Amino acid sequence: QVQLVESGGGSVQVGGSLRLSCAASGRTSRSYVMGWFRQAPGPEREFLAAINWSTARIYYADSVKGRFTISRDNAKNTVFLQMSSLKPEDTAVYYCAADTRGRSGYTSVPSGYDYWGQGTQVTVSS
Repeated sequence: QVQLVESGGGSVQVGGSLRLSCAASGRTSRSYVMGWFRQAPGPEREFLAAINWSTARIYYADSVKGRFTISRDNAKNTVFLQMSSLKPEDTAVYYCAADTRGRSGYTSVPSGYDYWGQGTQVTVSS
């Protein structure tokens, strides 16, 4: 089992920044892929970014490339999502997720991730 706990969400004005954290505990491994997703009202969970813990390769969705940055702290088993130039359409619940299947790249499909955090709300207002 892997436990994921997100933090850092909140309310921010248009153009502002936030940094989300995702602390992993339990059966963690350097072979995992850690991803960030978000979900606005509706059924779809949108992929934002992923980092392959073993290769250190990073992947972004086109919608956030250049505004969001994913990073990690190996010693703390924590992944971050730095968000800047925030827009009202970035308002959503943000989730981190762990893909424990040891893939060499990444997946942007939510069903490819085995563990999820509880989510943290980000609200961007004008």
